[in-house]
Amino acid sequence: MLDIAIRNGRIVDGSGLPAFIGDVGIKDGRIVRVGRVTEAAAHTIDAAGKVVAPGFIDPHTHFDAQLLWDGAAKPAIEHGVTTIVPGNCSLSLAPLKAEHRMKLVGMFNQIEEMPLKAFKEGVEWNWETFDEFVTRIRKDLSVNVAPLVGHSVLRLWVMGEESMKRCATADEVQAMQQLLAECIEAGAVGLSTSYVDMDETLQPVPSRYADESELDALCEVLSAHDRVLQIVHEFYDADLTVARIDQLAALSLKHGITTTLSPLFVNAEDNGAVDKVMKRVKEQMAAGARVWPQVQTRPIDISFCFEVPSLLFIRLPSWYAIMRFGSREDIIAAFSDPERRPALIAEAETTQMMPLWSRLVLRQVQTDANQPLVGKSLAEIAEARGKGLVETMIDLSLEEDLQAHFLSADMGHNDNAKVGALLRDPNVHIGASDGGAHILSFSTYGDTGYLFSKFVREEQALGLEAAVKKITSDTAAIWGLHDRGLLRAGFAADVTVFDADTIGRGPEYYVQDVPGDGSRYVRDATGVDTVIIGGAVAWSEAAGYTDARRGQILPT
Repeated sequence: MLDIAIRNGRIVDGSGLPAFIGDVGIKDGRIVRVGRVTEAAAHTIDAAGKVVAPGFIDPHTHFDAQLLWDGAAKPAIEHGVTTIVPGNCSLSLAPLKAEHRMKLVGMFNQIEEMPLKAFKEGVEWNWETFDEFVTRIRKDLSVNVAPLVGHSVLRLWVMGEESMKRCATADEVQAMQQLLAECIEAGAVGLSTSYVDMDETLQPVPSRYADESELDALCEVLSAHDRVLQIVHEFYDADLTVARIDQLAALSLKHGITTTLSPLFVNAEDNGAVDKVMKRVKEQMAAGARVWPQVQTRPIDISFCFEVPSLLFIRLPSWYAIMRFGSREDIIAAFSDPERRPALIAEAETTQMMPLWSRLVLRQVQTDANQPLVGKSLAEIAEARGKGLVETMIDLSLEEDLQAHFLSADMGHNDNAKVGALLRDPNVHIGASDGGAHILSFSTYGDTGYLFSKFVREEQALGLEAAVKKITSDTAAIWGLHDRGLLRAGFAADVTVFDADTIGRGPEYYVQDVPGDGSRYVRDATGVDTVIIGGAVAWSEAAGYTDARRGQILPT
């Protein structure tokens, strides 16, 4: 008897070939038959009128910490995601010596905007090595995890404080090579590094002190184990990005490895930049290199309140210094000070920043008095009060005890024709969701649903089969997940059943479900019926999450 039979579905098998009506049989965590399944099954799913596809793979996430208190990486699974890749941007939670824990927490707080209290109250620090970390998260795992090891933590382990000051010596590089090999043997899918990120003191992260020879040596290890290199490049500058593409291409050709860079956006201020970048990607791919730019599906939306630091203010030194290093009392004092307040307003009222303030919408308040203002633009509120935009933003924040939440929507990556063409490009890797990070800035969930609702149904930039292929078998092939991404006999039974006419993402909303009484923005899925991981139902629209814990550390 089969464990699960999915019957009468529209099979979109991940290959890109046309869909067909058929069944899928599952037993012992594997797909045993695709086509006509006549055997009885312990559990039958009637998929008539629905698509049956491989589980979706999200290749750029920061669920590292969340996995310690939530092995389902909620709500990722609800959106059809069965495999995640954490440890991006040079940051992973292992290998990590006890004396470096707070340093890494500070980097996660600065770069990925993860709350300090979540680490303090949600993390039991009972590991140091990568193998110990993998053992720890495997205990309660519902989703599959293909973890990267961070270059910054490799340097921190080997060099300590010196990792944040200088290049490594030959002996230190050799030690990092050995450490990387140990991490890969314990389950790391590759190495991540960064050329842009700053730590909690606004100094470069350790990976940025590495020279080219150090990265080259680490790529030797990746080559020996057929693993992937991920980088965060200078995404704000097309010329620097082109230079990084050339660097990655050289490493890919020399060592025979796959490389990927993220994120690649359609820049609202320089719409032609992405064309320059993709021209070089196409040239290097044609030359035999593997350099995959990651492109997200959703437009850039950012929310903020002044209770927590926001990277939106990184270009305003006085503002960001107060938010980053000051207490809430310090922020309130600065906003209230009759001498400091005018200086802050003047710094923010630049030609460069005024378009940002003019697009802000007040999305959440605490007081009854300001509830009627929710949903109005800052410009509307300022006009009604007879004050400037920045002054009104400060006033609202003080009135709400810093709990006035503002939304800046559609800041970029919102030229649907251009984004659709990018997503369709055979040289583009769909990813860069940042799942699990920036939890008070924007919701990092629902990118897969948005791919289908916006770019398959509405824009018709991709066909259904092509879109499924992009986030299943293409991603599995790029990352070396050899038994994932296709509905094939013998492959792992990771399956997403959804309604092609309704799959999408719900509205962004605010929940308080983070350790330490923390909050975040999330989105519910629409149109996803059932998600199977490792041959068991992990989530269904009818019943929610199950007790199945079939997630694995990949690649196996």
